[in-house]
Amino acid sequence: MTQPEDNPSPGQIAGKDEQWATRLIERLFFAALIERRRARRWGIFFKILFLLVLLAFLLPGDWGGETVIGRRHTALVRVDGLIAPGADANAERFSDGVRAAFQNNNAAGIILYINSPGGSPVQAGEMYDEIRRLRQAYPHKPVYAVAADLCASGGYYVAVAAQQIYANRASIIGSIGVRGGGFGFVEALRKLGIERRLYTAGENKGFLDPFEPSRPEDVNHLQGMLDRIQQQFITAVRAGRSDRLQETPELFSGLVWTGEQSVELGLIDGLADARYVAKELVGAETIVDYTRRPRISERLFSSIESSLLGAFASLLGLNAATLAP
Repeated sequence: MTQPEDNPSPGQIAGKDEQWATRLIERLFFAALIERRRARRWGIFFKILFLLVLLAFLLPGDWGGETVIGRRHTALVRVDGLIAPGADANAERFSDGVRAAFQNNNAAGIILYINSPGGSPVQAGEMYDEIRRLRQAYPHKPVYAVAADLCASGGYYVAVAAQQIYANRASIIGSIGVRGGGFGFVEALRKLGIERRLYTAGENKGFLDPFEPSRPEDVNHLQGMLDRIQQQFITAVRAGRSDRLQETPELFSGLVWTGEQSVELGLIDGLADARYVAKELVGAETIVDYTRRPRISERLFSSIESSLLGAFASLLGLNAATLAP
């Protein structure tokens, strides 16, 4: 006697249960396998990421001069872009490259290759001082500055530490001046109906607050600081250029000039590029770049530091004094 289809036998029920359990086990097994592979891939990814971060911290900055040991050459150190603590052109990195160039016996002379609008007077002053110190320590090594597109303000401050300065006829040279400032939001707050509340300990702690009307005594104090920094700059220029300068009322006014005009004013010594200076003046045609390249970690944290300092300065409403056009 046959069993009706809608009434399966106990054996059929048991068989179906076994098939369902088998399929369930297979699915769980493959799900676990996929999850394990995914976890392994993520593990490999994070291990590689950790190694890259570790290398970023451990790998030193370098300069091309280390690769040339056994032959005579001209060392080149760049001042490229804004001169600032968090920028590529900063005093510490620049000084590392310059010192390496002076200390290498095969470096016949040094070129400071400058393409900068200036920046921090502190950083530019430290670069200037380091070059002058090294020139005294290594008097047999000539130092030349070569201007690219722009050698202005803080960039020119660095250049005058060299024995001679050269540029292209269309280079922009000069801007012997200092600037500083901020913004005022007094009227904007008034129109928006915003009340400014500032609490300080110290009568001048709110110095040049951008949300308060400027006080004449604050402006006079700031102007006095700028005048002092300007005088430091002028002293450095006169010490570096000496009797070559053709001083006019405009020379220290912050104006800029072309390379051709700068020769006439005594701001530079002639029109030439780095290759000419290396071959004809230094006498070593091979140029080796000693500019120190920053670590990846330095780039990361210096940019963070610059952002924080910039935010703090903005809160004060005062941009730091800058040697810039």
